[in-house]
Amino acid sequence: MAEKVQIGKSELYVNPIGLGTNAVGGHNLYPNLNEEVGKDLVHKALDNGINLLDTAFIYGPKRSEELIGEVLKERGNREEAVIATKGAHKIVGDEVLLDNSPAFLKQSVEDSLKRLQTDYIDLYYIHFPDKNTPKDEAVGALKELKDEGKIRSIGVSNFSLDQLKEANKDGYVDVVQGQYNLIQREAENDILPYTAANRISFIPYFPLAAGLLAGKYDKNTKFNDLREDMPHFIGEAFQQNLEKVERLRQISSAKGVEVAHLVLAWYLTRDSIDVLIPGAKRAEQVLDNLKTLDVQLTSSEIKDIDHIFK
Repeated sequence: MAEKVQIGKSELYVNPIGLGTNAVGGHNLYPNLNEEVGKDLVHKALDNGINLLDTAFIYGPKRSEELIGEVLKERGNREEAVIATKGAHKIVGDEVLLDNSPAFLKQSVEDSLKRLQTDYIDLYYIHFPDKNTPKDEAVGALKELKDEGKIRSIGVSNFSLDQLKEANKDGYVDVVQGQYNLIQREAENDILPYTAANRISFIPYFPLAAGLLAGKYDKNTKFNDLREDMPHFIGEAFQQNLEKVERLRQISSAKGVEVAHLVLAWYLTRDSIDVLIPGAKRAEQVLDNLKTLDVQLTSSEIKDIDHIFK
C-alpha cells in the first residue's frame, strides 16, 4: 500500500493517486456508459488502496454521486474513502447557471450528502466561479458547514488568481483544482506560486492533456470528440507536441516505464501538488494508474522533462 500524503494543510491523508470519477455515471459527458462498470471501477480503486474519489454534482448530473453513494453503502466502511465533490451549477429549465451564493452552496452540500448517503463530505469544492458572489462570502458559507462537521475541508476550482486570493482572504481554502499539464503550464506563472506560499494543495485536472501525454496518438490519429477543438490537437501544434512526447518516450523506455506514468510522476515532484486524480473508464485502468507510484525520477530526469516542454 502506498504511503499516504497530507493534502495541503487539511486533515485529509490520501494515496497520492486518486480517482477522477466523471466516467462513473457521467452520462452527460460520455455516451453509452455502463453504470455497473462504473461502480466496479470505484470498488476496484478502494480494494487497491486508492482512497480519494473525485466527483461532482454536474457529472451525470447527480448520477456520479449517487453511484458512489451506492458503493459506499455496499461496502459499509465510510472511513476507507475520502470523498471530494463539487457544486456551483444550477439547472433552471434548460439552462445551466453558476451560483456561488451562500444559500445555494449550503443547499448543494445538503443535496450531495443525500446522494452520497453519508453525513460528511471530506472535501467540497466550489466548482466554477459565478459573476456576482464575493468569493470570501462563498467560502465563508463552506467554513460554517465545516464547523458543523458536514464538510472536512474547502476547495475551489477554475478560479483565477484574483478570485483565489479573495476566496482565501481568511485562510480557509485547503485545495485548488485547476487545469495544468506539461503542455498547458500557465498555472506555473500565478496559481502555483500562490498555493505553494499558502500551504494550499493544487490538484491538476487534464493531467495527461486528454491522452496526448500518455503517448497513445500519432500524426494519423483523428478525433471526433471534445479533443478536435483543443488547440494542442490541431495542425502544427499537434505535430510539435507529438515530437515532444517522443522525447519523453526515450526517457520512459530507458527506465522501463510507460510515458503516462513518467508524466504523472513528474507532477508529484512539483511544489504543492500532493495528489493526482487521473480518470478511468475500466477497472484495469485504475490499477494501471497506480504504477505511477513505482516511478522514481532522478533530479536530471526531472530537469530534462521540464526542459522538453519549456
